Amino acid sequence: MQWFSGFTGVLYSTTEWIMRFSVVNILWMIINIPIAIILLSLYVNNFSIEFVLYYVPLILLIPILFVPSTMGLFAMSRDWMLKIDHPSLMKAYFSHMISNYKKSVLAGLILTSIWLIWIMDFYFFTNENDLLLTVFSIIGLVLFVFTNNFFSLNVHFQMNIRELLKNTFFVTIGSPLLFFVILLSNSLLFYLSTTKLIVLFPFFIGSISIYLSFAVFYRFSLKVQEKALINKGT
Repeated sequence: MQWFSGFTGVLYSTTEWIMRFSVVNILWMIINIPIAIILLSLYVNNFSIEFVLYYVPLILLIPILFVPSTMGLFAMSRDWMLKIDHPSLMKAYFSHMISNYKKSVLAGLILTSIWLIWIMDFYFFTNENDLLLTVFSIIGLVLFVFTNNFFSLNVHFQMNIRELLKNTFFVTIGSPLLFFVILLSNSLLFYLSTTKLIVLFPFFIGSISIYLSFAVFYRFSLKVQEKALINKGT
């Protein structure tokens, strides 16, 4: 990496980060075009079209395309946090995506199943009363943070799927500050990108959201490691 000082350094750093976020975000969106097409078709038809032709492919494509490609974004965010540079963003992204593809697909099947159960429960039970609507809405928020933490743990530590699920549960439930920072930062980003800064959505929404989530998780993991070392020393 080249080093510059003053205004030139700030300008160079800004353009570098814009390039990083935009390139990997565009790659991520291109990979997930089939999923976007299905979701758009469902939306246009008010989610009432044939199950086998649309919902089944969507359920299959999420673990095959969305989860591995999102794992790649989290891995790139980890590299940036650790100041690991890559000559080619494209090669680095696809390398991360392919290196643990089988594990990502397995994780995707599990996460998709969990989300599918929530969606079905939300659809069938929230019309009953406002209390159930509130309960399932809170569960959905917890699942969102849980999924982000799962991805972060997967790219930052070497664990099998069972260990990942167990540790993700404890991290999500056991750290209210981590939970609310991830939730609030992503909510604010989504609000700004859909109302004030629309240009963020197609070019930056995925990469910036994931970078923020991993950055919060990474700082949390450093504090946990520091406390562990202090306790070990005493």
